[in-house]
Amino acid sequence: MATATPAKLLTAEEYLRLPDLGVPTELVRGEIVEMNRPGFRHGVVCGIIAGTVREFAKSRSLGRIATNDSGVVTERGPDTVRGPDVAYYSYQRVPKGQTPKGYPDQRPEITFEVLSPDDRWKDVHAKVAEYLAAGVDVVVVVDPDSETAHVSFPDQPGRILEAHDRLEFPGILPGFSVSVAELLSDE
Repeated sequence: MATATPAKLLTAEEYLRLPDLGVPTELVRGEIVEMNRPGFRHGVVCGIIAGTVREFAKSRSLGRIATNDSGVVTERGPDTVRGPDVAYYSYQRVPKGQTPKGYPDQRPEITFEVLSPDDRWKDVHAKVAEYLAAGVDVVVVVDPDSETAHVSFPDQPGRILEAHDRLEFPGILPGFSVSVAELLSDE
């Protein structure tokens, strides 16, 4: 009787060293998972979020932004590497002058995911739970279609913000305040 040899599960470090496969991917429990490329609106909203948070954090010398699905290791053994659309790292977690070439050992304080038309809420909720379990303080899922932001925390109930509501992070980015509508408008 022949037995199938299971595929070797990749570590985060092995995944980082892979050549570009030509399609967006994430590492999920040691296996490469392909993802669809999001559309134009998705990219515009990601750019607005990254620019807004970066401008605020930079003007106060608080931290930095990582974009373009920069990897965050959310699980080890087997490894999972997720690529948030936008991630905020304070200088307390990744000090000024230290820009890791690989995946940082620290987790971002805030991750932002922007929904794409093909995203399923079941998968989004699983990703949010992974980020929170890994040590991310706040996960924000922006839904351009419903003009809402779903804000999740590890130790308190999440909340849904409507277009007119303000997104604030007092313990992380003191003084930061932006309406959900502002994150969705490129005008």
